[in-house]
Amino acid sequence: MAPPRSNVPKPGRTLFGLFAVMAVLTCVMFLQGQPTPKLGLDLAGGTTVTLTARTESGATPPDTQMTQAVKIMTQRVNGLGVSDAEVAKQGNRNIVVNVPGEGQDRVVQLIGTTAKLQFRQVFAVAEGRPTSGTSPSPAPSPSGSAKPSASPSGTATPRGRAVSKALAAPSPSASSSGGSASPSASPSASPSASPSASPSASPSATGAPSPLPTDLLGGQDYSAIDDKAVIQQFEKLNCSGADKRAPGANDPNRKWVAACDQDGQAKYILGPVRVEGTQVSDANAMPPDAQQGQSSWTVALKFKAQGGRQFGQVTSEAYQAPAGSPQRQVAIVLDGQVISAPSIDNGAITGGTASIYGPPESFTQSYATDLANVLKYGALPLEFTQSSIDEVSSTLGSDQLRGGLIAGAIGLVLVVLYCLLYYRGLGLVAVGSLLVASGITWVSVVILGENMGFRLSLPHIIGLIVSIGITADSFIVYFERLRDELRAGRTLRPSVETAWRRARRTILVADAVTFLAALVLYFLAVGGVRGFAFAMGLTTLIDVVVVFFFTKPLVALLSRTRFFGRGHPLSGLDPRRLRATTTTTTTRPTGQEA
Repeated sequence: MAPPRSNVPKPGRTLFGLFAVMAVLTCVMFLQGQPTPKLGLDLAGGTTVTLTARTESGATPPDTQMTQAVKIMTQRVNGLGVSDAEVAKQGNRNIVVNVPGEGQDRVVQLIGTTAKLQFRQVFAVAEGRPTSGTSPSPAPSPSGSAKPSASPSGTATPRGRAVSKALAAPSPSASSSGGSASPSASPSASPSASPSASPSASPSATGAPSPLPTDLLGGQDYSAIDDKAVIQQFEKLNCSGADKRAPGANDPNRKWVAACDQDGQAKYILGPVRVEGTQVSDANAMPPDAQQGQSSWTVALKFKAQGGRQFGQVTSEAYQAPAGSPQRQVAIVLDGQVISAPSIDNGAITGGTASIYGPPESFTQSYATDLANVLKYGALPLEFTQSSIDEVSSTLGSDQLRGGLIAGAIGLVLVVLYCLLYYRGLGLVAVGSLLVASGITWVSVVILGENMGFRLSLPHIIGLIVSIGITADSFIVYFERLRDELRAGRTLRPSVETAWRRARRTILVADAVTFLAALVLYFLAVGGVRGFAFAMGLTTLIDVVVVFFFTKPLVALLSRTRFFGRGHPLSGLDPRRLRATTTTTTTRPTGQEA
């Protein structure tokens, strides 16, 4: 007695497994709340922005820097999960960015951000409005030292975002250690503020803050600053305007700079650049950590080896400064604006890592994600200005989408009619396979759009229409192999397995060639051609899944039925009709007479 065969095909289980996977994917699609694909720029509209490179001399920027800028902008777009966006160089100094979808202003602003990051030590801090003017002489304190009032004064602690795992954010009050206006009255606590002859700011009778003296600033005199031009710029600087970027604040080659904070509430005199943004090796947005007392999102920075040493050195020097002195602060400058200026109160930071965080109302998940994204991929080599921003209407895209769907429907109907007329009952298998392939493609596109930012554009639709013919080719290869077996006089059920073994290799080779072509196009092409290649590669993989897990098992099940098993004339598998067709189509050799 022959042992039972363990490799007997079980088409019912295969079909059940395929439908179970499709059911799970469908549930995932509906649980995501997005049952339809996201559309690209050409179908749903979007935003087109033109960025113009700006150089100090006004000369044409080098081509290498423009190419590098395009690469960094593309990385930023991909880091935000925006699919089908296009970043292309236009002319000698313009870069055009196309972002699909509505409400993409945040993405557009982030792409063109220069993102030059600098760490500088603070040497002076004051309110954001101009501080020049004559200050009334204050009454000396009993101890003979200058004692600025803790009430509103000419200095203001920035509402800055803190840095480093070991630091606390500066308090918004005027008595904070991070650039406050309340050094101790004793000479030992604030040596620079001790001479009795030095004037001090006191509030006016109306309670309005008095202007700062021109020789003292928050307990720190100007003697440490050897650039009088920066001091004059600092005193006249007004950070309450629309443009909060002080001239020269973004220049890493300047030893002393005057800069505003992002809110325009404080201004600083900053020392030389101690750590540059190029020393940041990684940046990631992190959610609030209640165990560490953080209620806002943070940006975790990781420095390179050299950057870690530089950061440790500047925090060590800041920690050694007198308590309450502005030099205790280390400013984080992004594109010429101070985004944080915390006080180093817990010792030097030598671990090579730091964290940027701030008030929950301003340091949101969106802000932290954007900041981490621009820092991760580096600063742009050039500064860019937005020359134009255009909103692309979706009206034309709707017409294109309608035309693409009509073309796809026509192609599908023609394939179905051909299969039914030529293969008859067996053509129903082809129709079912096309429907299953369409369902898997739809679910895949929706899930990719929700999780990876994939957006369906017109080139994608063209690729999907072309894939109808690719999928039909696989069915035809298998069906013709099966019909060849029947023409040779074999019965249907054994012919199903024999034909599958012979057709399987041909199907895999054909799909492999198509997939390789799509892969080459995807990596070498740009824009619409790349979208076409992605759609063709995706549908090629789906074709393999459908043929292996639906078409072949379904044919195996139908071969066990009376209609197909006995070769009904309408089944498309009638051996007598197949052999008769072969006989009638045989031709005589040329020149032979009847």
